[in-house]
Amino acid sequence: MRLLDVIRKDLAELFVSRAYWLVLASVGLLTGATFIQAVNTYAEASGIGGGAAALPQALSPLDGIFVPTLGAYDLAIMLLFPFVAIRLVSAEKSSSALKLMLQWPVSRGAHVASKAIVLVIAWLVSLVPFAIALIMWRSYGGHLNAAETINLLAGYTLRYLLTMSVACAAAAIMPGAANAAVVVLALTIGTWALDFLAAGRGGFVQALASYTPAALLRSFERGLVRADVSLVLITLTVTFFALTAIFLDLGARTRTLVARTVACLAIASVLAAAFSLVHPSADVSENHRNSFSEPDQRALAKIREPLRLTIYLAPEDPRMNDFQSNVLIKLRRSMRVEAEYPLEGRSLALLRLRSPRNAP
Repeated sequence: MRLLDVIRKDLAELFVSRAYWLVLASVGLLTGATFIQAVNTYAEASGIGGGAAALPQALSPLDGIFVPTLGAYDLAIMLLFPFVAIRLVSAEKSSSALKLMLQWPVSRGAHVASKAIVLVIAWLVSLVPFAIALIMWRSYGGHLNAAETINLLAGYTLRYLLTMSVACAAAAIMPGAANAAVVVLALTIGTWALDFLAAGRGGFVQALASYTPAALLRSFERGLVRADVSLVLITLTVTFFALTAIFLDLGARTRTLVARTVACLAIASVLAAAFSLVHPSADVSENHRNSFSEPDQRALAKIREPLRLTIYLAPEDPRMNDFQSNVLIKLRRSMRVEAEYPLEGRSLALLRLRSPRNAP
């Protein structure tokens, strides 16, 4: 028995699964709907059809077409694909087939690696509707930048693998597919809610929300390749797959499982903390939205001391988002920046009420 045989078995289970075909059908419909809406909105904003163009110089297929279209996959990653991953693990546990499989001359790590490979294949098959959308966009005469598109797909792939690893770990730990599904949905929707709650609040909540999958994905949507984001996502993915392998050891005692889990999480925490300090990045956006001009970057790189900024803007102030997107990102790619936010955690409405201009 070889790893290839295990992969063939898992592939057979995947393609006979009704849930997977239902997910594919849902993804196809969602992708088609979002692509049509994105094209119509982009055409209207471009002034096609006799209308007035709205800031045509700021229009980009990345923001107007590809990110909205892949938004369908973001929804599927959170709510649909986890059930496919859970079934690959829980079906073997519930039918006791796992006890026989663990006696095969294949390690538990190979079993988990097989499921990871099969899930990657499932993801590639699901990208067929997006590939059709790209072909249609090109047939319309639309522009396509390869570097931006590949970077965006890489970001969504990392997001997908992280969610699938969480689903596999939940299926291995929890008794039953229903319990695992509840755990995965609670985690994925919880991070989504945290990201929504942190918008405009600042402080600790915003700092915590900056590490949610949705927040980490935004750099890819801007055409920015960040080494720290990619390495942290890969580390978390490998960690959850490792937890899956740990809890598939049906003969291990609880004390052994706890010790292995603590060791795995400790190693992952150290690696994630170290990788978060890795600062190299690459701007693959066509309009170089994340970078200053090359002469300015060389001049800023010569400054050895960190640039200290005190930003007196409330987190929900629209100018804060513009400043972070158009200034801070570029500065941090060129030099060390230390930013302070004296008004973080304070509401813009309260600040206006306390303003001397509003005093009676």
